[in-house]
Amino acid sequence: MTREVIVVGDKVLIKPDEESTKTPSGLYLPQGVAEKEKVFGGYIVNVGPGYPTVQTGVEGEAWSRGDEREMRYVPLQARKGDYAIFLKKEAIEVEIDEAKYLIVGHNTILLLIRDPGFLRGGS
Repeated sequence: MTREVIVVGDKVLIKPDEESTKTPSGLYLPQGVAEKEKVFGGYIVNVGPGYPTVQTGVEGEAWSRGDEREMRYVPLQARKGDYAIFLKKEAIEVEIDEAKYLIVGHNTILLLIRDPGFLRGGS
């Protein structure tokens, strides 16, 4: 990506695994067969800040604070570089700078595979 892409809330931006449309022998699956698959995989490119919540435990009466409550986020488990297995039917396909990506809600991710070497820049 050449532009900065900001993901909002509990969403995750995924670069779909191109191998998901191929058989192990390298043959491309017909579109109808690929569409029947319930799960899909890909690498996480960017994540949103998390689940929105308001700050709790602020002193004073609720009526006296007005709209001074500060928005906070509960962080997501998913991180950049993780490989995600997710429910395909919940994904929204977008094209950014002529590349295809999927936007999925964090709650549709079934499994994360994290390579610690990737996060340290390789080992």
